[in-house]
Amino acid sequence: MASTAPPFWQRVVRDGLRVPTDRPLGDMTAELTSMLGSTEPELRDGIAYPTLATWIGRGVYDDLLAGLGDGMVAGLSVGLGEQDTDSVFRRAFSVLVLAGCITRANQLDRLPADKVLEWGDRLTTWYVREKDLRGYVPGSGWAHAIAHGADAIAALAASPHIGKPELTVLLDVIADRVLLPVEQVFTHGEPDRLAAATMAILRRDLVPLSVLEPWVARLAAVAGRPPHHDVDPFLTTGNPESFLRALYLALTLLQPRQPACRADLLLTLVEALRATNPFYFTDAATTQS
Repeated sequence: MASTAPPFWQRVVRDGLRVPTDRPLGDMTAELTSMLGSTEPELRDGIAYPTLATWIGRGVYDDLLAGLGDGMVAGLSVGLGEQDTDSVFRRAFSVLVLAGCITRANQLDRLPADKVLEWGDRLTTWYVREKDLRGYVPGSGWAHAIAHGADAIAALAASPHIGKPELTVLLDVIADRVLLPVEQVFTHGEPDRLAAATMAILRRDLVPLSVLEPWVARLAAVAGRPPHHDVDPFLTTGNPESFLRALYLALTLLQPRQPACRADLLLTLVEALRATNPFYFTDAATTQS
């Protein structure tokens, strides 16, 4: 199949994503930002995102990082509230580029705290309001807004400007997202990405077990909620249950650095999983009909 990408950008990709010198950076950035919302995966996922991410990582935007991040934050509001429309691509890929901006800001430690906190506020506000939960969209490729948002939360959690209060808020945002009513449970690895974001928070070793235990209990209370026979109970319990299992696996398997709370939190998670799965993980399992 012939490429639909503009020849200019095909050449940029062939040249290893070197920054062209025959066009202003601002013009190229505007075009790439527009392509983040394309329904064509070749443009969005094959050119726009990898080009912006690579240029961020290579320092091309180091003196322009605040403005680039602001542009990505603005993209989070494009079509917000819509469901099953093409506007999701702009939001989902803007937040992925924002994650790159935050990661670069963490490395440089050059942006003021107010700017990083502003991005964090806009990110978390968008995250709990996002209605389009599709992962892979046939014909258009990945949307994956929830997974991409989790990646941005992970980047934010590593910021030197984020302390215990902000990390606690991020945990609550993750719980809020997981507990929101849905029409279809996560099916494209979102619990694992959310668990990875949680691990980024935990690795800061700033949030005490006295905060983590009630946080887990809040999730477990919904995951173990008795079913109502007139609705699919898994639409309520499925996401928190999957997330708790993903977090347990992350604490068990992920290396190299585990958080200081690992042992105690694992015990808390084990008890939560037993309580929410009495027919599988307790003695009651032997009496199940």
